[in-house]
Amino acid sequence: MTAGSVFFNGVIGSRSAPETQGFPWAAFTTRAALVDGGKFAAALLAILLAHEFGHYIAARIHRVSASLPHFIPMPYVSPFGTMGAVIRMRDTISSRIALLDIGAAGPLAGLCVALPCYVWGISHSTVVPLTADSNQLGNSLLLKLIDHFAAPSVPEGHDIFLSPIGFAGWAGMFVTMINLIPVGQLDGGHVAYALFGPAQNRLAPAIHRAMLGFFFVSIAAHVLRDHQAGRSGVAHFGDAVSGAIFWFVWFEVIAIISSFSRSAPATDDPRALSSRVRAGATIGLVLSLDSVRKAQKPWLWAAWFVALFVLLAMEYVGGTLKPHTLLDHPPTRTEALGPVRTVVAVITLLFFVLLFMPTPMTV
Repeated sequence: MTAGSVFFNGVIGSRSAPETQGFPWAAFTTRAALVDGGKFAAALLAILLAHEFGHYIAARIHRVSASLPHFIPMPYVSPFGTMGAVIRMRDTISSRIALLDIGAAGPLAGLCVALPCYVWGISHSTVVPLTADSNQLGNSLLLKLIDHFAAPSVPEGHDIFLSPIGFAGWAGMFVTMINLIPVGQLDGGHVAYALFGPAQNRLAPAIHRAMLGFFFVSIAAHVLRDHQAGRSGVAHFGDAVSGAIFWFVWFEVIAIISSFSRSAPATDDPRALSSRVRAGATIGLVLSLDSVRKAQKPWLWAAWFVALFVLLAMEYVGGTLKPHTLLDHPPTRTEALGPVRTVVAVITLLFFVLLFMPTPMTV
């Protein structure tokens, strides 16, 4: 099912797909678009398989019971046709060495496939004129380095339309960046706890709140940049919020994921913010954003931000903006990692810095 979902998105996102109004069924009548869809699906699924089997094989080596990967299809809504894949650990990881090996194996294995896909894909991509409705993909230090050596030259007023394999490589690095956020039960959280031990439990809430701070800083930076370029008004403000919303969404998603962890603390506090309310409010804000942008009414933006700050007020009273232990990592034995594994942990976390995209995608 996920293969079909990813293939579907690859076809409708192909440069060879004809321009149509409404649902893009016509793309499936074009041979070139079908070939592009197959290339994208094969490359992206290879990256996701490498990532998840990296975790799975490392878990088996350390005799930690783990399920085979479960892929999550999401056609049309997700730009990739999938929400990725997960494996379920049936056992608690009690060793810092095993925690590092299992946590780092997935991102590093996925990058071993994503990086060559992007290098090959960017060198076989097309330079196209920029238009008002062009989607902008995020950039990172590592992507800029690769582009410097492998990307075609781009004249003023143009941009690169990534080939299907190049876009799959970009998606793989984007997914790896998310997984390497050093918080909670994400891969980066596992690696950081293996490296820093219980001190990571003090760092995680600060990193989590920094994501929310970056949401507001990113909006301000977009607005300031537009003002200096002579662009202002409600329409451009909508672009600023759209470019930054990723960080707010993942601030809430991480809280939701952590609340379902086996190590999540139980609470009888009636003010505690439930995952259902978090999820419903976040989905509502994201789904309404497009309508508010298109309406270009200042009062609608005011109402949207009132709803946003109501949710944040609930986080302050009974959620992640007050002192909490929601992101605490399950404890492990305190044996030393050793010099080789310490270097692996540092390199793995360094990849988060190299892959960090301030604005992952502007639509």
